[in-house]
Amino acid sequence: MQMYRGLPIITNQIPIEERNGIPHHLINCIDFDENPWRISTFRKECLRLIDDIHARGKLPVLVGGTHYYTHSVLFQEQLVSKEVEPSDEEASSFPVKDVDSAVKWPILDAEPELVFQKLREVDPIMADHWHPRDSRKIRRSLEIYFQTGKPASQVYAEQQRLKRAIADNDDGFGGEQLRFNTAIFWVHSEKSTLEERLFKRVDVMVDQGLLSEASRMSDFLQEQEAQGVAVDQTRGVWISIGFKELAPYFNALRDGSKTEKELDVLKQSCIGAVKIATRQYAMSQIRWIRNKLWTGLAEAGMTNRLFLLDSTNVENWADNITGPSERLVKALEEEGPLPDPKSLSELAKATLAALELKEQTIDHKSTKCITCDICRKTMTNEEQWQNHIYGSVHKKVLKSLAKKREREAYLRKRQEGLENCQENLQDSAQELDSRVASK
Repeated sequence: MQMYRGLPIITNQIPIEERNGIPHHLINCIDFDENPWRISTFRKECLRLIDDIHARGKLPVLVGGTHYYTHSVLFQEQLVSKEVEPSDEEASSFPVKDVDSAVKWPILDAEPELVFQKLREVDPIMADHWHPRDSRKIRRSLEIYFQTGKPASQVYAEQQRLKRAIADNDDGFGGEQLRFNTAIFWVHSEKSTLEERLFKRVDVMVDQGLLSEASRMSDFLQEQEAQGVAVDQTRGVWISIGFKELAPYFNALRDGSKTEKELDVLKQSCIGAVKIATRQYAMSQIRWIRNKLWTGLAEAGMTNRLFLLDSTNVENWADNITGPSERLVKALEEEGPLPDPKSLSELAKATLAALELKEQTIDHKSTKCITCDICRKTMTNEEQWQNHIYGSVHKKVLKSLAKKREREAYLRKRQEGLENCQENLQDSAQELDSRVASK
């Protein structure tokens, strides 16, 4: 998002005065009415800049963000691209469909159910791997089958064998491993502190002119619509946090249907939605680090290059962030020994130890989908299954089913009692009729 020109607040670009004279690349370089960069374009341009920085004897620093993009720069491409799952926001910012592939194989653009059925025919292993509603990944797996003539599951298995062979004979910087001799700094805070900062950050953005930028974007859409130009609002800067949440307010302003008081209430509600979306995105970024990034580093045997720096107390920034990161970079450049990442802080120790334990206990190869027939929900791996069956939703459904069964048993028993009473009454009536007849 920071690549878009003229929107420094809504995309949270680092102010020029805070850059300390250090060149910042790929910021403020695309007009917001341009087509979003494909991930391949970003990776190519990013790697070109990294090579240029290295050639000048300088140290490139890659800053996230959008982990789906940075991941493609950090790690070597696989032989066949097995898409790493982005968050909803990240997934919306790059094209999913390959038009040429759809022309060659029209089934790829068929209804999701038909695409999934075809994948199940040609590659049942991969079909079991994906959730039935995950149309993007299902489509990609079928596309690989058409492109290579082999099931995607077989292609990935071959890549895993090659990856293990490389890992056994490599230092982790070649083949399908990390591209460069890399140290990764995860600047992280305790959850409650992080959430408080996120909400305050939105307030500061509002003070700096967030609504003005969002209003300008909204006006641009109206101008394009008046000219008969359709703008795809499901991609690029249009799905940035801060614009779509404020859209109801600008629509209400435009149609003039609300009072000033109602508009103010709506504005505050929309700002609240920005805060919620910001928190949700931050949580998705953390999940990426804990799952995708950690897994990638584990496969490369390089989890010792992920350093968590505790930013909970900003008053100790120099001791907790600046000092350790500078010492680590110096050791990396001099090829000296690196400390155990868990030794940097208590937060690092607890967080990274949990990730190591998870790596030991979860079988990442066992990713066959598991369906809970009770909740009618499909999980994509054993970890999700364990979280589900021990989660509150599943327990609530079980409790509800237990009550339903108790109710049904009670009603059955009551019905049986009524039927017995009816039979007894019928027997008594027949006996009475018999006695009357004998008299």
